Amino acid sequence: MAGRAMLVALVVIATSCMVRDAHGHDYRAALAMSLLYFEGQRSGRLPPAQRVQWRADSALADGADHRVDLTGGYYDSGDNVKFGLPMAFTLAALAWSVVEYGGRLDAAGELGHALDAVRWGADYLARAHASAGGGGGGEALYVQVGDGDSDHSCWQRPEDMDTPRTAYMVTASSPGSDVAAETAAALAAAAVALTPADANFSSTLLVHAKQLFEFAKNHRGLYHNSVPSAAKFYASSGDEDELLWAAAWLYIATGGEEEYSAYIAGATNVGGVRSMFSRDDKFVGAQALFVLQGKLPADGSHAEMKTSLEQFICNLVQHSGGNGGGGGGARLSPGGMLWWDSWNNMQYVTLASLVLAVHADHLTAARSASLQCGGGGGLLSPAQLTAFARSQVDYILGANPETMSYMVGYGSRYPADVHHRAASLPSIKSSPAKVTCKGGFDYLNKGSPDPNVIAGAIVGRPDADDRYDDSMQNFRQAEPSTVTVAPIVGILARLLPS
Repeated sequence: MAGRAMLVALVVIATSCMVRDAHGHDYRAALAMSLLYFEGQRSGRLPPAQRVQWRADSALADGADHRVDLTGGYYDSGDNVKFGLPMAFTLAALAWSVVEYGGRLDAAGELGHALDAVRWGADYLARAHASAGGGGGGEALYVQVGDGDSDHSCWQRPEDMDTPRTAYMVTASSPGSDVAAETAAALAAAAVALTPADANFSSTLLVHAKQLFEFAKNHRGLYHNSVPSAAKFYASSGDEDELLWAAAWLYIATGGEEEYSAYIAGATNVGGVRSMFSRDDKFVGAQALFVLQGKLPADGSHAEMKTSLEQFICNLVQHSGGNGGGGGGARLSPGGMLWWDSWNNMQYVTLASLVLAVHADHLTAARSASLQCGGGGGLLSPAQLTAFARSQVDYILGANPETMSYMVGYGSRYPADVHHRAASLPSIKSSPAKVTCKGGFDYLNKGSPDPNVIAGAIVGRPDADDRYDDSMQNFRQAEPSTVTVAPIVGILARLLPS
């Protein structure tokens, strides 16, 4: 229990001077924890400033089978595989949070931690891209390290794992335009976020982003067809959303270069009214960047994007989208949570809430009094959009029928039996004896609190009727994900007093 006590003490010390706001939540403490979570998800050789002390170095030979350095990056959920598609989207969402709310993060004393989290992911993704001609083998992007099936057959700490660490890549002959474009978007967004602190590194990221965008445009094909082991875990439904999302970020990162303006203007599919914003559907994100940033070119697709985005937002706030069938795609649970799906529903909640917060701020900046909803839906003010986003954050932090915070470590009651290998097993620092592949399942089945607190993690979801079963074996509810936490960084920063 030493790791658990140490981390709780760290969080308490870090937030001891913070107070709850008028809504009863300490957003500053939650923000600090959300960034601490990314340190708990790190793979590779940990830096001297690592704050999550129950973790240690792991996966130091990643990439050795291809003679490339694929150490670093993030484990995406509660397992030990590095999946490139959700990792890239996590980085894009995290960088967007920094781009929008860097000033507020700085005022809260968390900008440095946010930039560290962005840099950790960006450094890995840049190294995962082998430049054209590199090693004589042509251009490649490594999109996965480890195998989901073999990883899931074991329950081990990252520091102990001895499952295969095969590296999988996409190339011109085995394409993956979806993951290549998503990685381009992530690196371009990271370049924007990091430029004020490190212009040289940002320039390097932008070079990779440009090359990957061209790679994606010129070699179309879904990555899970080239990397079949990914299909079971993170299949992709298409690449047009990633390409548009990447073009938008590249337009912003390059200061408006014509290539990206032309791509956006010539796009024949800008998404229409989407049912969700997710790691597999980025059209809402692209629409939001296009309409809200005010930095993208006005052309024939602008009106369609603006109308589609606004209808998505109206459907969310007015709950008129039904359950998964178009419109907003969500309904409200009895306790007030947006509900889309039984698998990691919280990712859709935090991503949609970030769009609402950003849109509200841009309406205010543009001196637009309100958003006009079609079909007799009436008007929505910026304050209403922010209030709805706040309601979703408050639900996550404990304003729900279970009176449980779904952010681990926050509040007096939160999930204690999280579906997370590293958290559920004794720290290698206090228990150095190896935990074997099958021996670890004794901990999975133990039915007692995790020895380590994976602070800042947000579990998958309660059910559609607001019920939560705090059991590690209940992976549909109890497994956290980086994709869920990245956007809440921005929302929590926004909700802090200015």
